[in-house]
Formats: sequence, C-alpha cells, structure tokens
Amino acid sequence: MARLPRIDLAGIPQHIVQRGNNRLPCFLDDGDRLRYLHLLHEALRATGCQLHAYVLMDNHVHLLITPPAAGRIGQLMQRPGRNYVALFNGRHGRTGTLWEGRYKACLVDSTDYVLRCYRHIDLSPVRASLTDDPASYRWSSCPANLGQRGHSALTPHPCWLALGNDPTERSNAYRALLDEAYPTNCSPASAFICSSSEPWAMTPSVRWSKPRPAALRASDPRIGHASRAPSIDKLT
Repeated sequence: MARLPRIDLAGIPQHIVQRGNNRLPCFLDDGDRLRYLHLLHEALRATGCQLHAYVLMDNHVHLLITPPAAGRIGQLMQRPGRNYVALFNGRHGRTGTLWEGRYKACLVDSTDYVLRCYRHIDLSPVRASLTDDPASYRWSSCPANLGQRGHSALTPHPCWLALGNDPTERSNAYRALLDEAYPTNCSPASAFICSSSEPWAMTPSVRWSKPRPAALRASDPRIGHASRAPSIDKLT
C-alpha cells in the first residue's frame, strides 16, 4: 500500500513522535542523548524550524516543532533520523535499523492544544514514573520552560509567550498548568497522535471546522504516521 502523503504546512506546529524499533531503547546513556540533541540542534539551524518543546525518553522522542515552509519537517528529521543511527550503532557495536518506521506527526492548530501539547511532552517523565517533578528531568524542555535554565535550541511559541508579560509570569503560569490535575487515564497516543483514519485533524480527534487551505484541498490526503558529543551546557 502506498504511503499517505504527510500534511506539512508552514507556520503550523506539529507534534512529532519517533520510537525505537520494537519499542526498544534508542538511548542507552547520556552520551547518546547529547549526540541526538547536537544533531537536532544542527538540523534546526539548517532548516529554520522552531523547536518549542521536547523530551527524550528511553525508547522514544517527543518534539513540538513549527516549520517555516512545507517540507522542512522531513528535512529536519533526516539528520537525527539517519545520522544518529550511524553514531549509535558505532558506539554500541550494532548494525541495522534503530527507529520504528517513519516518525509520526500531527498538526496542532489551536491555542489550547498547543499548550496541552507542551504539557503532555514535559510531563512524559512523570507519567513514566521517572520523576515526581518534571523540572528535574534533564532531557526535556521543562527546566527551560519553567525558567530554571536557558536553552539555545528552544523558541517559545506565541501561545506560550501569551501566558504572561515577562519570563517570570510565563514560567509561573506554565508551572500552574503542569500542576493542574492531569487525566491519568488519557492515553498519550489517543490524546495527541492523529490516527491515519482521522482526516484533516488539526487538533486531537477534531476534524477541520474551517475551510481547508488550497494546498490541502488538492489531493485530500490524510494525516498519519503522522563525532564527539558536546557538553549539555553548549546545547542549553
């Protein structure tokens, strides 16, 4: 069966998930994580994409990214998608694939859902019982989003900037969002990853409620399937 074309629109953020093959770990140590972040940072600079939130879990990655033009997300994902595999295999004496097929991507076109996606990503370590405080997890955007450290690879989304008039207000407001009761029975997959059977979904399980852009009306595709490591201080 032919692959469905990806919907990739300039200026519309996307929630991206890439998993290890067979749900096996894609990061075995902090050296792996630093190398992945280095490649991601390089790819962001090369493509002009903006990274708003991220988390590196043991066997998968979540990213919230806004592309400046159609096609840039695919270009961005090639660097960590391919180059990281070569680095990982070389470090750990293995061969073959590392990722579970194509990365999954879903458009997020709603102020409410942009912030929910921020929260979903930054709370991933808490849901996985890796920590009780998301700000203590080193390999996510949460410490930066809470103002605890800088991060040169992150670009705040306008929805996040609207949380307050200055960095302190925004960080406090975001902390309040994280502290709100979170629906523990809400599956991450059903909450934020658009199924290939859900056409035109711009927010989780929501179909288009406004006229579709001309670029989308044309074919009516469906969203689906939507060296030495630097120190983390150089990446943050």
